[in-house]
Amino acid sequence: MTEVEAMDNTVGRRSSIRQDTSWPEKGFHWFIHGFIAAFALISFIPFWLVVIGSFTAEQSLRTNGYQLFPTQFSLYAYQYVLAGKQIATSYGVTVTVTVVGTLLAVLVTSTYAYFLAHRKVKYRNVFSFLTYFTMLFGSGLVGYYLLIANWLGLKDSILALILPYVLNPFYAFIMVAFYRNIPYELNEAAIIDGANDITIFFRIIWPVATPSIATISLFYALVYWNDWWLALLFIDKHELHPLQIMIRQLMSSLDPDAYVGVDVSAAMQIPGMGVQLATVCLTIGPIIFVYPFVQKYFIKGLTIGALKG
Repeated sequence: MTEVEAMDNTVGRRSSIRQDTSWPEKGFHWFIHGFIAAFALISFIPFWLVVIGSFTAEQSLRTNGYQLFPTQFSLYAYQYVLAGKQIATSYGVTVTVTVVGTLLAVLVTSTYAYFLAHRKVKYRNVFSFLTYFTMLFGSGLVGYYLLIANWLGLKDSILALILPYVLNPFYAFIMVAFYRNIPYELNEAAIIDGANDITIFFRIIWPVATPSIATISLFYALVYWNDWWLALLFIDKHELHPLQIMIRQLMSSLDPDAYVGVDVSAAMQIPGMGVQLATVCLTIGPIIFVYPFVQKYFIKGLTIGALKG
C-alpha cells in the first residue's frame, strides 16, 4: 500500500468517526451552542440599550423609554458632555493612573511573586503567610485613611490613586503558581553561566511568564480604570477627579425626574438621561478595546492560578 492510499484510508476512518456521532450527542452540542449564543445575546442587550440610548433625543427617552433602535436620533448629549473641560481632565487623570499604576503594579507583583516562589529564599513561607493574612484581615477604613492621608501625606495627590493597589495578594499568588510550573533547571543553567538574580528574572523568567503577566496586567488595568473609591476618600480637587468619580457626581446631580412636565425646549437644555448614557459610553470605550489583545492569555493564566497553589 502506498503512502497516498494509507493517508486516504486514515482520512476516511476519521470521517467515519465524525459521521458516527450519535444524534443525542449532536443534539447536546447544538443545545450548548444555542444556550451560549442566547446568553451572549441577553448579556449584549443591556450594553446595546445604553449605547443606542446615548444617541436618542432626550424627549424620546422620557416618552418612549429605552428602545433597541432610536426613533429620534440626536448627538446633543455628546455635544453637552464634550463641551465642558472636566471630562478631558478626568480622562487624563484616569489614563495616567491606569498606565502608571498598571506598570508599577505588574512590576511589583511579578517580582514579589518570584521572591515567594523561589526555592532558595529562606523565609518565603513566612512571607507567603503574611501575604495570605492580608487577604483575610484588613486594617479597617479608619486605619486605611490615616495611613494614606496622614502618615504618607498623599491627600489630594495622584499617588493616592496608584499606591494602594500596587500589590494585590490574590494576583501575586496567581503568579506564584505560574512560576512554580517553570522548571528550576532554567535558573540553575543561568547561574552556571554567571547570571545574577536580576538577569535571570528579566531575561529568562519574565518572557516565559508572559501569559500570567498579561492576565494580571488586564486585571490591574480594570481595577485602576473602574476605581472611584480612592478618589472619593482622598481627592477633593476637581482637577484630580478620575472618570468614575465624575460619572458618580454627574448621576447624582442630574435627575431626569426634575424635568418632567417642562416644555421640550427647556427639557433639552439639560439632557439628564442622555448625558448619563453618553458619559458611560465615553468612559468604558477605551478599556473594552484592551481586552482582545490579552484574551488569548486568560484561560492559561486563570487555570494555572486556580489549580496550583
